[in-house]
Amino acid sequence: MKRAHTTAATALLTLAVALGLAQLPAATVSAAPADRTVTRTAPLTGGDLVTVPPPVAAEFNVRDYGAVGNGATNDTAAINRAITAANSAGGGTVRFTAGTYESKNTIHMKSNVTLQLDAGSTISGNGADTYDPPETNPWDDYQDYGHSHFHNAMIYGDRLTNIGFTGSGVIDGDGALITGNPKSGEADKIISLTRCTNLTLSGITLREGGHFAALINDCDNVVSDRLVMDTAMDRDGWNVINTTDVRITNAHLEANDDALAFKSDYALGAKLDNGRVTVSDSYLSAGCCNALMFGSETCGDFTDYRFERITIKGSDKSGLGMVSMDGSKISDVHYKDITMTEVRSPIMQKVGTRKRCGNNPGTGSISNVTYTNIKATGKSAAYAPTMWGESGSGRIKNITYQNVDITVPGGNGTMATDPPSNQPTNYNPNSIGTRPAYGWYIRNADNVSFTDSEVRFAAGDGRPAVIANNSTGIRFDRFTAQRGGNSPSDLLFQNVTGYCAANSANTSGGALRVSQSGSTQDCGTTPGPGRHEAENASYTTGSTIDSNHTGYSGSGFVNTPNAVGSYVEWTVTATAAGSADLVIGYANGTAADRPLDITVNGATVATGVSFPGTGAWTTWRTVTVPAALQAGANTVRATATSADGAPNLDYLDGPA
Repeated sequence: MKRAHTTAATALLTLAVALGLAQLPAATVSAAPADRTVTRTAPLTGGDLVTVPPPVAAEFNVRDYGAVGNGATNDTAAINRAITAANSAGGGTVRFTAGTYESKNTIHMKSNVTLQLDAGSTISGNGADTYDPPETNPWDDYQDYGHSHFHNAMIYGDRLTNIGFTGSGVIDGDGALITGNPKSGEADKIISLTRCTNLTLSGITLREGGHFAALINDCDNVVSDRLVMDTAMDRDGWNVINTTDVRITNAHLEANDDALAFKSDYALGAKLDNGRVTVSDSYLSAGCCNALMFGSETCGDFTDYRFERITIKGSDKSGLGMVSMDGSKISDVHYKDITMTEVRSPIMQKVGTRKRCGNNPGTGSISNVTYTNIKATGKSAAYAPTMWGESGSGRIKNITYQNVDITVPGGNGTMATDPPSNQPTNYNPNSIGTRPAYGWYIRNADNVSFTDSEVRFAAGDGRPAVIANNSTGIRFDRFTAQRGGNSPSDLLFQNVTGYCAANSANTSGGALRVSQSGSTQDCGTTPGPGRHEAENASYTTGSTIDSNHTGYSGSGFVNTPNAVGSYVEWTVTATAAGSADLVIGYANGTAADRPLDITVNGATVATGVSFPGTGAWTTWRTVTVPAALQAGANTVRATATSADGAPNLDYLDGPA
């Protein structure tokens, strides 16, 4: 029996149940998602009101449409019948109970349909080579073959709305999908979707995805939670292409090629925008290639991306990669609270001139990017963290690094400090020769700042920690670098206008060795009007103003008593009421956390905020606390919650 109900019939049945006139068959319908609930009221005799639940989504069990789920019978036709029935009924959930559903042909998704994979259920690929053939594409030359063809997939859909893949089951390519260019009948993707709106991809596992576990192009409003991709034996995890309004949380993506890549190609015959994306609380791993990547296909512009609380373990190219190769302008991208281990190039930014895009693209650019609370260990002495812009309009601009700590392998000898070779049409880290700096190499960049950050090596290195070349406004404030035994300098500025190295030191506490050629120094006025020094604030009786640990701001720092309740209190003036980020500078030379409660005008805004060890009392870091301020004067108090007291407190940055 086909369990289908039209939307109108379902609504009438629901109303009858609410009035006590009928009883719902439990196997027929399931509750609508909580975030779509709409409450309506209907008048009864005497003016009483009763709450009528929203219409419920019809459920279509694939077994009712002929699916067997025995791992041998081809269930594709039955699955497609269930999808068609759900779509024809105005929408519903196509359910897969426990079992293995062999799919030798392409499953065709339709609008208003969610595939629900129960625990123990698997949709399995098959090597019979009977999937849909790839369609022709007149724009084939502008991107790789796998990006240009969409029909040749286990699951395909175009111009769809309100679709989903949910549950806790598995969609498994089972070794049948192609990692290269497939022949007719072969599939190279698990999920392939174009021009879709309102996509949910949550809870399920995609395994052995061929070229792509999932590829979406020109979609809008994408939500994903607890998605797992296990395709480290194949190639890419998830390619999000030409897509806007994306929220990804709690993902666990393990790939061989790119784990999570944001791209913009010309496969649909247009240059399309990308943006309004958040990715948080996720784990990424890439074998041969990039963990979290922009590009390499970069036709349309990218803006408004937030990446927070992400763990990256392993990538043989970039941990955090960002390239503009085909004319794209990449801007307003923010990385925060990210830990990376075993990444060949921890951070890579490059503007190239491949220009593989329609409409005669120019040279792209990268601007307005922030990295906050980043810790990384690299695994290549050659590919130091890099910012490589192009001259002219292709320069990299306005990049901020705060609390960015990178440890690289080191082990390289002293070498020439001239710019290395570069292949401008190649986006990979190895397209630039061995960097002449072990820590950071910067070229054709403007307004780059490093605050409370450091670079170290595992083995002695003969190169400078940082080289900046042909750039402007390169600033280091409270920057720490390990000194190589035979290195000519720690910071080397070549043709840099307006460099600055303030309050910085090597890992032994000595001053950094700065050298320059063709460059000018300009530290400007520092700190800015938003800096509120701790030594000018109020503090617990028994506190001292000390200056025995270098690297602090102003004339000293506050050392409070080691006791619960020790505090420092600043007065901060805001020109208007609203939210603000309060940035507290501190040092904690112990291994123990020294948490603080933060109050504003006597009201607690954050409890037990972590101020972890910084490795040394001369190593200064910042913690950011968002808070609402009133117009005018505000008191901001940081109070110790442990017997160790507060860390050494240096300043608070906020409104002027």
